[in-house]
Amino acid sequence: MDSQAATPVAPDTWVLLRGLTRGSAHWGSFVAKFEQAVSARVIALDLPGNGTLWQQRSPACVADMADSCSAQLQQRGIVHPVGVLALSLGGMVAAQWALQAPWQLRELVLINSSMRPFNPFWQRLQPASAARLLGLALRGAGVEAWEREILRLSTHHARQDVLADWCAERRQHPVSGANTLRQLLAAARYRAPDTGPALPTLVLASQADQLVAVQCSERLAARWGSALRLHPTAGHDLTLDDGPWVADQVRRWRQTPGKAD
Repeated sequence: MDSQAATPVAPDTWVLLRGLTRGSAHWGSFVAKFEQAVSARVIALDLPGNGTLWQQRSPACVADMADSCSAQLQQRGIVHPVGVLALSLGGMVAAQWALQAPWQLRELVLINSSMRPFNPFWQRLQPASAARLLGLALRGAGVEAWEREILRLSTHHARQDVLADWCAERRQHPVSGANTLRQLLAAARYRAPDTGPALPTLVLASQADQLVAVQCSERLAARWGSALRLHPTAGHDLTLDDGPWVADQVRRWRQTPGKAD
């Protein structure tokens, strides 16, 4: 028997990264949908301070968040390049990860992310939504009030069925106020390079996003020469509003020669 034929082939692996104060549990049923669509192993990681890592101190810079993701993969024994699908702040972490350790990544899908210097701050976090969240913080709102407002702001299609799960996740893995501030600081300070990572990159964006203006994704894709796909009705949490659309766009993009428009 040919010894080479008996050597196992490492399966394709995708890593999922969420955004500000959100943990891996917030992907919900999307993980299984995406795994089936791309026929690959899918691993949802948490950023320090969020989800299962809620007791850790969140770094105040995106580069340290990327280092944490790299270390988590090494702890799992994953050494071959992975694809990364990332939402919002997770998109900044994915981009930085690709820049500082490009050999670890295979391809990128960035969803509703925003990065300096491509857009002004009022597009990166829309003022009306920021004011509503600030009001909740100043009033010391409870778990359900927080999660209900986040659901209202981050989804365009009514998804009240996930509210109970989100409340339970906040109670089990509470993100501290200090960690929230450090994550906000990291996002505000992060500056993307004019030239994107030397990896195939797909940018997905929601035209009805109430948190991050769609222009942020449009500008990012234009500056980096990345493929861009727009959803006409979804909100910021695109994978919750229309997970099958996201999975299908990634599947189609991967089948495109050169992976570019």
